[in-house]
Amino acid sequence: MFIPLHDSNTLKHISMQYVTIALIATNIAVWLITGPIATEAFANAAVLGLGYIPAVIFDYADLDPSLVIVPDQFTFVTYSFLHGDFTHLAMNMLFLWVFGDNVEDALGHFRFLVFYLLCAAAGALAHGLLDPHSEAPLIGASGAISGVVAAYFLLHPKVRVWVLVLFRIPLPLPAAIPLAFWIGQQFFMLVVDSGSGVSWSAHVGGIVAGLLLVVVLRRRGVPLFDRTIVTPRAVEHRAERPEAVDASTASAQKPPTPWGRPT
Repeated sequence: MFIPLHDSNTLKHISMQYVTIALIATNIAVWLITGPIATEAFANAAVLGLGYIPAVIFDYADLDPSLVIVPDQFTFVTYSFLHGDFTHLAMNMLFLWVFGDNVEDALGHFRFLVFYLLCAAAGALAHGLLDPHSEAPLIGASGAISGVVAAYFLLHPKVRVWVLVLFRIPLPLPAAIPLAFWIGQQFFMLVVDSGSGVSWSAHVGGIVAGLLLVVVLRRRGVPLFDRTIVTPRAVEHRAERPEAVDASTASAQKPPTPWGRPT
């Protein structure tokens, strides 16, 4: 198990990860509204009305009309903005913060939003197909986050990522190492621990969707596996810089400052 802390991966096509920030803010806001500041009755109603319930989707059960908040089909997405507790929220948002900006950079703002929502829907679908009779609501952004992690794995496997291994050992590793381990763990846990409270199937559904969608939705010219280094727009090539001026001439041309002439 590892926790991502930071990656040394600058943005190349966008100035700021607006969608990533907006998704994190939305998740936090929904958690506050349905969690700490909500009554127990309201929180339960939100989980039932916005959570993804396979038995309802596959017509094995009906949700009480008084609890319906959105059409059943919308819960393929709305469930991903609900979280059970702060730890659940914090872990998902940390993964999104570390890896989401570069995936958004590779896809563009709008396509990244579409990518994120489709990965969430794929996670819900995989969860439902594995246990269509389940009446327990699925909540959490893990399906969407799994898609983001899978996309980053294809886009930037060589980038150094600081991770906290076993919750205590900070190490800078090529992204391919911890992310390949994490992706493999999700498939392994789906086989050996499918009956637990964690929906490993939602993780796997998000991973598969992320691997496929990033290939289709990435910007033209954005490579997979870091095959080409794209120079950030802010970086100026040496050949494009004006010829250097003699130091004494340059100093003489600069206006004096209140603290003396610049050096």
